[in-house]
Amino acid sequence: MSKEFPRTQVAGISLPRLVIGCNWISGFSHQGPAKDALILQKHSGPESVADIFETFLNNGVDACLGLFEVDKDLHTSVLMAQERTGREMIMMDEPVLNMDDNPMARMEAEAEIKKCARRGAKFCLPLHSCVEQLLNKNTKTINRLPDYLAMIRSAGMIPGLSAHMPEVIQYADLNDYDVETYIQLYNCMGFLMQVEIESVAKIIHSAKKPVLTIKPCAAGRTTPYVGLNFAFNTIREQDMVCIGCFNADEAEEDIEYARAAIERRLPDIRPRSSPFASSIIKGEV
Repeated sequence: MSKEFPRTQVAGISLPRLVIGCNWISGFSHQGPAKDALILQKHSGPESVADIFETFLNNGVDACLGLFEVDKDLHTSVLMAQERTGREMIMMDEPVLNMDDNPMARMEAEAEIKKCARRGAKFCLPLHSCVEQLLNKNTKTINRLPDYLAMIRSAGMIPGLSAHMPEVIQYADLNDYDVETYIQLYNCMGFLMQVEIESVAKIIHSAKKPVLTIKPCAAGRTTPYVGLNFAFNTIREQDMVCIGCFNADEAEEDIEYARAAIERRLPDIRPRSSPFASSIIKGEV
């Protein structure tokens, strides 16, 4: 029997407040080529990734955000983990779309969106680098965005937006675009964030729809204890945090850190290794 994790609602769909991220599975470390290669060496096939997904599913974390067309092993890993656990994974797909303003490009974009639906994605959130091509700061609009959102609805999925630029959330809300959730960079170090942490926090708290925050540990630049405590204690109860990990053991730790952050308690994690484990490191007197 799997455990449950605290949940929220997005467009009537129950989602865990912790979502599985796939950068540390797909080889996007945000650290350097050597670390990217280490990830790809570890996850050269779907089996090792299925171990991670199985761990999350057994702890009630049943949603996964990833670039399923870019990393084609992800879908196979989801299917394997579902078979092992008997629990369905809610797939949140981030397609890379051709945003050029011509009929051929729109046909290509629609074809990519339909691929997401065929894989079984529940949510479709075009990648930030695509969405941000349409953003007009002068008019405070995201030009032609409704066309792509309609394609997502027509394919039977729930539309969302991936954002590195926080204006994406503001303009989508201002114009009442058909968007049910947002992905937004948010971490205690300001890593990759385009404005101050405090400003992004205000945008998240003002958002009309639930926000899925990403990179809580700044791609390994801070610890899960620090990153997850900051994230969960500065977002709203309806918002979520996306966390990536390298293996199933890290998944177990991240889940406990996240539970403890939400419950405002110390995590039940054994002390880290040290060549001299002093009483301070052990937490003893």
